[in-house]
Amino acid sequence: MRYFNTFMVFVGFLSIIYTLAGCADSKSKDGDKFFIRVGDSTITVSDFNRAFEIAKSSYPHSAIQQPDTAREAQLRFVKQMTEEMILLERAKDIGIKITEAELQKAIEDIKQNYPENVFDQILLEYAVPYPSWEKRLEARLLMEKVIAKELGDQIVVTPDDISKYHDAHHKNDNLTADMKEESKDVNETIIKNLRRKKIEEAYTPWIKKLQKEYIIEINKTQWEKIIGL
Repeated sequence: MRYFNTFMVFVGFLSIIYTLAGCADSKSKDGDKFFIRVGDSTITVSDFNRAFEIAKSSYPHSAIQQPDTAREAQLRFVKQMTEEMILLERAKDIGIKITEAELQKAIEDIKQNYPENVFDQILLEYAVPYPSWEKRLEARLLMEKVIAKELGDQIVVTPDDISKYHDAHHKNDNLTADMKEESKDVNETIIKNLRRKKIEEAYTPWIKKLQKEYIIEINKTQWEKIIGL
């Protein structure tokens, strides 16, 4: 979904991994200074720099070398991380958790999409310990669960919605008898697509409302250093 702004499958799981793993760069005098703080969650300068180094791989090398492009990417990444921190704080506030069974099911679903050993090789390439990746995955599942709880439960797909979608996308379909039998599956897909679209449309005003409920602190001095001002 759009609201996660995932750059790729693994980068999507890594954006705030260092906060969750508790890593810090002791070699940098600014490394352990806070950069973003939302409630009880804190991202240090090192957290941000390490995560952004991974995220940069989704941009063309020549483009990310341009100061304006790099700054825009950093700003977008700060926005993404802040939203994720709000969602994780929201999960704590409304008592949402991920069970061990849910986590293991998600891990199995991801791994089965990769040939043997390829999954581990990708983690090695990004120098990400498996336990840290697992924590990040758990955080992602938490965010999805919060959105499903607070937005998904409110979404209603009406027969009129389905009819309009069908007219827009399947009006000229000539269905055979067998295809008519399969139309039930088509309707289920339509409902899923409509629910996803409605959740995405509801996300922006909802997250803006949450941003007003939580105290968000960004270290201006460190931000200026990061973007080279």
